[in-house]
Amino acid sequence: MSNTTETTLPYEECRGVLRVYSDGSIVRSPKPSFDVPVHDDGSVAWKDVVFDHTHQLQLRLYKPAAAKSKLPIFYYIHGGGFCIGSRAWPNCQNYCFQLALSLQAVIVSPDYRLAPEHRLPAAIDDGFTAVKWLQTQAVSEEPDTWLTDVADFGNVFISGDSAGGNIAHNLAVQIEAGSPELAPVQVKGYVFLAPFFGGTILSKSEAEGPKEAFLNWELIDRFWRLSIPIGETTDHPLVNPFGPNSRSLEEVPFDPILVVVGGSDLLKDRAEDYAKRLKAWGNKIEYVEFEGKQHGFFTIDPNSEASKELMLIVKRFITENSS
Repeated sequence: MSNTTETTLPYEECRGVLRVYSDGSIVRSPKPSFDVPVHDDGSVAWKDVVFDHTHQLQLRLYKPAAAKSKLPIFYYIHGGGFCIGSRAWPNCQNYCFQLALSLQAVIVSPDYRLAPEHRLPAAIDDGFTAVKWLQTQAVSEEPDTWLTDVADFGNVFISGDSAGGNIAHNLAVQIEAGSPELAPVQVKGYVFLAPFFGGTILSKSEAEGPKEAFLNWELIDRFWRLSIPIGETTDHPLVNPFGPNSRSLEEVPFDPILVVVGGSDLLKDRAEDYAKRLKAWGNKIEYVEFEGKQHGFFTIDPNSEASKELMLIVKRFITENSS
């Protein structure tokens, strides 16, 4: 695209890395939104693997460099409103370093196709493909021993941050408790970090949240407009778990779920409502709210007291629900 076109056409911008112009053209910057130093001190080993050759999608694997015994597997699906983000962004990599060491786990951080080039359900489909990839490793006659020497395939947890939390929810619905179709891989629980849900009727926290919030309503609305299928609304079943056309979750068997949200996050009310409904239906649900914290506080300031407390909560959740 010429510079003339870029400067004359109106556009929508997401975190400085995605521009969608009024003529439908799209410009992505290779520079991440969170351009912070990578803190790689060698205590965590990592590498990239292609998990979907059709779409050339990669995931990044992490493990404590000193690992000698079998460790739980913890998926970390990045956020970004379904429109931005990557396993390779430095903020994501730094957080996965912390997860690997603090949880003493193998971390699997997959990419997924982004909107608006690839609208929902592409991201959900890619999340499932990333989990099925783990199954192929578990049953392979020629597995990647870098992974299999330390990975406990019977002790898997799936987590997601924001849009990644939405993906993790939709995977939980699809996989169901006990994960029979993934054998010998067994999912033991899910961690939804500020899950990105929506709906046509605004929640109180969405309607009254401050305009200066890290994730304000203007940006939430833009992410949804760019990511939901053309012609659909935010009551789409992949967006609103309790929408008018959504599958009833009352009869869905879920593995244990930990839902985490900041008290000042505009997504708070939806996360809390989600946890209360599933718990009322008899599921093992834990809801944790960090008072005064904004969306993504744990990756924006991973060394804060709240972020450290969250890591301890996640570690306890894994311990309580492990084999």
